[in-house]
Amino acid sequence: MNILEHRLITPLFVTWKIGNEKRLRGCIGTFTAIPLHNGLRDYALSSALRDSRFKPITKDEFNRLHVCVSLLLNFEDGNDYMDWIIGVHGIRIEFRNENGMKRTATYLPEVAIEQNWNHLQTIDSLLRKGGYRGQINEQIRKDIRLTRYTSEKISISYQEYHSFWITQNNDTFMAAKLYY
Repeated sequence: MNILEHRLITPLFVTWKIGNEKRLRGCIGTFTAIPLHNGLRDYALSSALRDSRFKPITKDEFNRLHVCVSLLLNFEDGNDYMDWIIGVHGIRIEFRNENGMKRTATYLPEVAIEQNWNHLQTIDSLLRKGGYRGQINEQIRKDIRLTRYTSEKISISYQEYHSFWITQNNDTFMAAKLYY
């Protein structure tokens, strides 16, 4: 761990995808700024093993996995539910469900593009993701409190990681052999 990693404190999400089609396999993160090193460890495991939408990732899936880490940046309150740019902003919404309970939900910046959604489709899907079961209408949308954000994202496949790890360990082994 270098000094930058030790000092970087940021909100983040870890997303697992599988196969050539990169189908979602798990995604969990936090809006709380936490140390990067701890966040990577904790949320890589949580998103792989505890995303309630999926069964835990198994060893048999490793060769087909891709992991993405999104560092969340530039949080801004939106003026309304349409005040964000598809493909640029992730959005977090706060709303009250049909029983008056406060709920939240988020989509990372790439989700609307990957799903080929417009603003309205994204907002309505996010309301459903957050647990809204009633009829969605314009008043429900207007009552949303929206926060937009950007992200810096890095991705790597298991195959790329495995090749890098073997190369690094071989280099370390050879250096140790030459030294001793």
